[in-house]
Amino acid sequence: MNPFESNAALSMQGSFSTPNTHKYSVILPTYNERKNLPVIIWLLNRVFTENELSWEIIVVDDNSPDGTQEVALQLAKVYGEDKIVLKPRAGKLGLGTAYIHGLNFVTGDFVIIMDADFSHHPKFIPQFIRLQQAHNLDIVTGTRYRSTASPPLSGTQPGGVHGWDLKRKIVSRGANFLADTVLNPGVSDLTGSFRLYKVAVLRHIITLTVSRGYVFQMEMMVRARALGYTVGEVPITFVDRLFGESKLGADEIVQYMKGVWSLFTGV
Repeated sequence: MNPFESNAALSMQGSFSTPNTHKYSVILPTYNERKNLPVIIWLLNRVFTENELSWEIIVVDDNSPDGTQEVALQLAKVYGEDKIVLKPRAGKLGLGTAYIHGLNFVTGDFVIIMDADFSHHPKFIPQFIRLQQAHNLDIVTGTRYRSTASPPLSGTQPGGVHGWDLKRKIVSRGANFLADTVLNPGVSDLTGSFRLYKVAVLRHIITLTVSRGYVFQMEMMVRARALGYTVGEVPITFVDRLFGESKLGADEIVQYMKGVWSLFTGV
């Protein structure tokens, strides 16, 4: 019997019905996010506090010239240096290595990875946690391309994308369709970067992952499936960044195509 067939009729709002003793570490890679950082941290603090969860945020900044690090230090004074932990790097070294760097400093038993630009709203985190707890999942990933949680979870809302033009939507859909057809990973949104991991699982998979750019998220999920880890999906609403510029360009798309082929032949 598939363990995911049982229906978890759990509420999506308010604090958890039973005390949650776990600690959740958010790894937040940043580059020129001075305007976004105070608001995303305020939202994260509100979600964790309202749900009575233990938390910390590891800010991995790649030497932003806009003063992001100075803002992070000020936020640490407001929320506590045990809550906001700045761990900068010398420059832009890639998303994958940002998570590897951040993992060296987490003290939680679960890790949440997400963007700092409001593309990922913290309000979905309780849904991630409830789905993980209901089925003891190793990974929960946000999806823009499903309307219900998988495995089932009551109260979820349809996923979607807001703020993209038609070209960007076609590229994203096409990239996921290609990867799904070639790799058959069992998840609907391989390029998403809003996920919850058991910390030991993340440490294991990340040591095996070769990609460090746009392909990183896809490779992580493909390897997780190949290793037999359990993965669930929660529909999320993805909103294009409010401040700053998108970091996706032609080079990343080419890397993605090469990455699909590499994973097809090597995993």
